[in-house]
Amino acid sequence: MTVNRSELAAFLRTRRARLRPSDVGLPGSGTGPRRTPGLRRQEVAELAGMSIDYYIRLEQARGPQPSRQVLAALARALMLTIDEREYLFRIAGETPPAVVGPSRELLPAIRHLLDTMPLTPAYVVDAKYDLLAWNSLATRFIGDLSAYPLDDRNMIRWMFRRPPEDVHWRDEDAMAFTAASVADLRAAYARYPGDPGIQQLVTELLALAPLFARLWASHDVAVRRGVRKRVDHPDVGPLEFECQVLHISDSDQRMIVYCAEPGSPTEAAFHRLASLPALRAMPAVRD
Repeated sequence: MTVNRSELAAFLRTRRARLRPSDVGLPGSGTGPRRTPGLRRQEVAELAGMSIDYYIRLEQARGPQPSRQVLAALARALMLTIDEREYLFRIAGETPPAVVGPSRELLPAIRHLLDTMPLTPAYVVDAKYDLLAWNSLATRFIGDLSAYPLDDRNMIRWMFRRPPEDVHWRDEDAMAFTAASVADLRAAYARYPGDPGIQQLVTELLALAPLFARLWASHDVAVRRGVRKRVDHPDVGPLEFECQVLHISDSDQRMIVYCAEPGSPTEAAFHRLASLPALRAMPAVRD
């Protein structure tokens, strides 16, 4: 495969122009007023870990063919979608990297979005349901997991750690939430064949959780959607809200958001929880 230098140069310029400094965690003003929209070439080069001279040559359709490592760094710096990354590799004369497993890389824009919702609990999971990030209010429901091992942050494993007599399993909405999560995990199992993390989780739960085994044996496959949830919170009592699941197509991740009805007692309770001191790194409700 040969590199299409003119197309590569044009593609990099347009991807750079669409980004704002705040999208990638940079100050908006930079070192002076911006005459044109988008990131500066120097900023892209710094984000990608390459020299500014090398990046300028790429945008000017000259210089050596970029390596796979350089292309991967540019894809991260320019926050390319999966489709855009594949296109970048192809016009640069390289075979696109295979998607071998669920992405754990959190886009800076998603982290920023979490932090701009102080009165709405929200967190992000990957396709395996490993928790990747959360905002402060979400810790009142899932705990502050920052001190916990990465392999002990899986929502589906938490669900099936509950004993069979737990009242959770007698709640119709909770069971619907659990069944939908298992069906979504099966969809990920098919999207990432051979992924060791998903296979290990499924094998573990098949052996240790009879309810998971029954749900898995049903072969239901469905991408997660929103459900109504009721939670008896130890600090503010009964809560009822919509648990919406927003799909992040670029990374195949999900942002789970607890949406209280405006003016409802649950919304007022969320406000009270947000005013409480920050939690230590320990489990909370894990509803």
